[in-house]
Amino acid sequence: MAEVTETQLPGVGVRYEFTTEAEERVGVIVHRGGRREVLVYDPSDPDVCSTVMRLSVEDTRTLSELLGASRISEVTEAVQHEIEGLSIEWIRLAAGSSVVGSTIADGMIRTRTGASVVAVIRGAESFPAPATDFEFSAGDMVVAVGTLEGLESLRGILAG
Repeated sequence: MAEVTETQLPGVGVRYEFTTEAEERVGVIVHRGGRREVLVYDPSDPDVCSTVMRLSVEDTRTLSELLGASRISEVTEAVQHEIEGLSIEWIRLAAGSSVVGSTIADGMIRTRTGASVVAVIRGAESFPAPATDFEFSAGDMVVAVGTLEGLESLRGILAG
């Protein structure tokens, strides 16, 4: 079995990395809400990902089953990253998002999802606890807290 390194990512979750028998470097980011990102690093530059596959909690369970893992271990892992039903998520706002140019209030974020925007990072500048008149820009990193369902709903709004 390959040696796996574990790196805590504060506010995000945990990144696990290993090198396959074929000498490919692979990583998995386990977000606190249970979502996963599978990273395949570029063979010519180990600091660059050539592929990033984003998996929802359900996608992760399906892939785990196909790879032979037990659903019990998957559910246990997801529960370990949740604290009393509260999760945190970092969501990148795409240029094509319908909320670009809109405020938090315009999007009725909390009302529609139950999730709260607790910070926005724009380049090197951060906006902790943004007011409801805060206007979203393409490329913003939105930091939100809420239930898993609320955060999933928020991801859908921010992607739309």
